[in-house]
Amino acid sequence: MRTINTEEIEELIYKMALKAGVSLTDGAKAALYDAAEREEGGAAKFALKKLCENFELAERENMPVCQDTGMAVVLMNIGQNVHLEGKLLQTAVDDGVRRAYADGYFRKSVCDPLTRVNTGDNTPAALHTEIVAGDKIEITFMPKGFGSENMSRVYMLKPAQGTDGIIDAIAETVKIAGSRPCPPVICGVGIGGSFDTCTYLAKRALTRKTGSRNPRADIAEIEERALEKINALGIGCQGFHGNITALAVMCEWAPTHIAGLPVAVNIQCHCMRAQTEVL
Repeated sequence: MRTINTEEIEELIYKMALKAGVSLTDGAKAALYDAAEREEGGAAKFALKKLCENFELAERENMPVCQDTGMAVVLMNIGQNVHLEGKLLQTAVDDGVRRAYADGYFRKSVCDPLTRVNTGDNTPAALHTEIVAGDKIEITFMPKGFGSENMSRVYMLKPAQGTDGIIDAIAETVKIAGSRPCPPVICGVGIGGSFDTCTYLAKRALTRKTGSRNPRADIAEIEERALEKINALGIGCQGFHGNITALAVMCEWAPTHIAGLPVAVNIQCHCMRAQTEVL
């Protein structure tokens, strides 16, 4: 049994949040550079090059890469041989977020859903935990902007709709979203599970390296076909009409009930920010 004080987690969250606020993932940067080269539409190509200049400048000047510095999403894989001591895990995570958003001069965007009164420090974070084998904790910090989050959808498909239905649902989500989520987008997709677990799978799918393929061949085929169908829509970067509307579609799956086929599509804008560390 390994004992970890949650103050260590707080400090790690603090450092990860500061870095994520000003940096895109390496996979997202590579995908944007590639898209800027491949784009054929004049206005869309110009916009893609500006997006690349923007993330380069943000990193160089240590400034937020987007004005929407996001709601803090934290995913943890906690080894079952880990014993946590100290303050509550949620409290430690929130304390790290609170400090980072103050010290980084990041916008505080979290509020009460009804009164709309801002919490003032971008907490609480959305914390998701899984118990896994081992004595380590893998932590992923992802600031999630809501221009893209608001365009996400859940479908409770009929089993008979199958693969084609899944692909149609993914493409329909992006089509309905149009230019609002600041394309080119990244689609995290959850297939199977229940109403709630498929949305979690979609969120977790976004944390994969942008453009990576699911190891299961039939799931990888869905990713490829959905990406092709999305890019045929012609929405383009920032809605300027082009041949690249999405940088990637990445799917995760889980067994589901015989009577259902849940599909969640979590849209992420081009500004993919995430940091992963192991404690």
